[in-house]
Amino acid sequence: MLASANIQELQQRIALFDDQFAYKELFSLFYKSLQQFAASFVRSPEVAEEIVSDVFIKVWKKRAGLNRIHNLKLYLFISTKNGALNYLRTRKKIFLQPEQYFVQLQSIYFDPEKLMLTAEMMNRVQKAINDLPPRCQLIFKLIKEDGLKYREVADLLHISLKTVENQMAIAIKKIGLAIHFDIRTTLSS
Repeated sequence: MLASANIQELQQRIALFDDQFAYKELFSLFYKSLQQFAASFVRSPEVAEEIVSDVFIKVWKKRAGLNRIHNLKLYLFISTKNGALNYLRTRKKIFLQPEQYFVQLQSIYFDPEKLMLTAEMMNRVQKAINDLPPRCQLIFKLIKEDGLKYREVADLLHISLKTVENQMAIAIKKIGLAIHFDIRTTLSS
């Protein structure tokens, strides 16, 4: 994920100069994450693609007003969530509870200089993530893969900051247990 300064630069170029290259770069940067996020609600990759495409079409149509958006990344995720919920509402589908979200994790970020993982270790980590409850998986993905801050995830999912913190603690503990990692021994070093 790009730093927020780079996202703001793209935002400015789109808003002030109708820069199509910046728009394409923004699209490329967020499309996959937003598509996976939308799919966690609608459970259809094709419908999720349409929702995200609609979000980006609206961004382009309203590009002159992009300067008024303080956090474009969060705006894109909220717009995608709203698009997915509107889709479900218009199809008279039952609203999903966070426990019912379908989360597809793209990858896990680890600093290779700090942590050398074998293929077996990666399999253990991926299995631990897949075994997390759906809400916990979603929160973990939004923070670790999509780069949202705890507060942004809380706002996006309409849950408390404490819930986000607790879910991340659960995720990290379960992943640590899966790879036999004891945080107490690391912290005491």
